[in-house]
Amino acid sequence: MNFMELAGSRRSVRDFSARKIARKDLDASVDAARLSPSACNSQPWRFVIIDDDGILEIISKEAFSGLHKMNSFVRSAPALIAIISESKKIVPKLGEFFQRTDYRLIDTGIACQQIVLAAGSLGIGSCILGWFNEKELKKALCVPREKKIELVIALGYPRTNEFMERRLKDRTSTVSYNGYI
Repeated sequence: MNFMELAGSRRSVRDFSARKIARKDLDASVDAARLSPSACNSQPWRFVIIDDDGILEIISKEAFSGLHKMNSFVRSAPALIAIISESKKIVPKLGEFFQRTDYRLIDTGIACQQIVLAAGSLGIGSCILGWFNEKELKKALCVPREKKIELVIALGYPRTNEFMERRLKDRTSTVSYNGYI
């Protein structure tokens, strides 16, 4: 599959089969993220791979319940990856101040996309989650209080390959050359 086919076929998966993911495939997906570009090569991330059934159960009950139950489908995911922000280097901090942009969010977003595309190339489905009980997730993963869990990626083999048709906005309303036209 070429890159455009991979990018065009990627969908959020919310129903996973019980099939486990080999650690070599989880490692390959995270290694793709580690290769991601970042502002001033700051690499402001830490990736925590969760594939232990006991920890997954705790996380699904504590971090994806109550107000966060809309994402309770993670109970069927055989693996999760938490992306945690790490401290920034001084040059990106200065750039952020002047540009009013948090480059860590951009960098972790790029890394996240690398993970889901690498996983997709291996036949592994994914769903990127930003809605979870961070306090409970930190507790389950022993993440220091001062750290920020930016995203969680649910990973697994899709139970089905039938997905809703993707409806993209018209290209002329999202792309222009040489100006905002």
